[in-house]
Amino acid sequence: MNNPITELDPFIAQGRRDLEELVRLESVSAQGRMLPETADAVTRLLEAEGFTVRRYPGQVAPVLVAEAGEGPRTLLIYNHYDVQPEAPLELWESPPFELTEREGRLFGRGASDDKGEFVSRLAALRALRAENGGRLPLRVRWLIEGEEEVGSPSLADFVRDHAEELRADGCWWEFGAIDPAGRPVLYAGLKGIVCVELRCRVADSDLHSANGAVVDNPLYRLSKAIASLRDDAGRITIPGFYDDVRAPSQADLEAVARIPDESAAMREAYGIRGFLENASGAEYYRRSALEPVLNVNGLHGGYDGPGSKTVLPAWGFAKLDFRLVPDQSPGQVVALLRAHLKNIGLGDIEVLELETHEHPARSDLTHPFVRLAAQTARDVYGVEPVLHPSSGGSGPMHPFLEYVGLPVIAMGIGNHAGRAHAPNENIRVQDFERGVAFALEFFRRLARLED
Repeated sequence: MNNPITELDPFIAQGRRDLEELVRLESVSAQGRMLPETADAVTRLLEAEGFTVRRYPGQVAPVLVAEAGEGPRTLLIYNHYDVQPEAPLELWESPPFELTEREGRLFGRGASDDKGEFVSRLAALRALRAENGGRLPLRVRWLIEGEEEVGSPSLADFVRDHAEELRADGCWWEFGAIDPAGRPVLYAGLKGIVCVELRCRVADSDLHSANGAVVDNPLYRLSKAIASLRDDAGRITIPGFYDDVRAPSQADLEAVARIPDESAAMREAYGIRGFLENASGAEYYRRSALEPVLNVNGLHGGYDGPGSKTVLPAWGFAKLDFRLVPDQSPGQVVALLRAHLKNIGLGDIEVLELETHEHPARSDLTHPFVRLAAQTARDVYGVEPVLHPSSGGSGPMHPFLEYVGLPVIAMGIGNHAGRAHAPNENIRVQDFERGVAFALEFFRRLARLED
């Protein structure tokens, strides 16, 4: 490339100013705050760098699709401009919507998730344009939504309907992290999720507990239902649940075997009494990345005040989530759950589906796009990156694989103490700076990538 620029300081400084502007906008999607205004601000930043920006209505907030550059390669980037609510406000050590630097970190709501990720990539594209005489040597398409923190209700249909507009050689996902040892952590997939509520009612009002001799207890029935869903090893016992599970590839299994074992640190940090089946090392990460899981989020009903109250509750409920792996379907899992409860005599328990479901997604670790991201991280950070076949968490990645046919990789600037979704959300200044350097080199290499 002509006139290569090695000095990134001006672009990093501009990126920090961009982040300060965006953090100031209280784009809380759960409360519908300042979403059009933030979409406007993002649009201005992109248009200033030569992007054409198209704006589409979403169920909660505008969806932006931007495009710039030309060349044999096309990169799709996915980010979001909405953030979580700032509560509890009293736990913040600085105003949540003012970017504040202290002790080598930048604090503010969205600094990590996801405005900091967005502006670090934009800063790198500025540098790439500058070293190429004002042009981008690859085509960049950018999808930026404002509904991610409320489950991305518009995204799957949007990606399906605009698949041609989003065609690319690969998709760079919206998050990633640097671990405590300074290693970049990349993810090639996300688990799916389906959340449900189980409800059981046995009477119109609470009863004296003496009636327990002849009236069943809703909390007992809920407990019986929950106990029937998994065994002591954590394996789900709903008939047919594993029928659609895709076997992990050899590359997936080799990747989890290479992940540095930090299970002991996790156990110590959270005071965990022990792991299922005493999992550690490769087995810990295999279960985390490649196995579906059932979680009981809460069981509620009856009296929970001080002392005793001899009551038979009229009703109770439990909240559950299932984390899914390819090729499981959230809808099929709910159908299997209902059939299972009916078959064991608990068909009176109502199953309510909650919020937006997410299908699981996992990219091929041997794909050249994924390999390029890992090699770039290796070279820029000077250490072996940690490549996960999938995060244990969930997100709206599936439509990009299903409808656009893209490999997806997540690599970013988060950190283990970044407190995303919590008070004092932050990124480390050094991670922001190196994230810009990584993005610039990734763009350069993608532009040169041969078939």
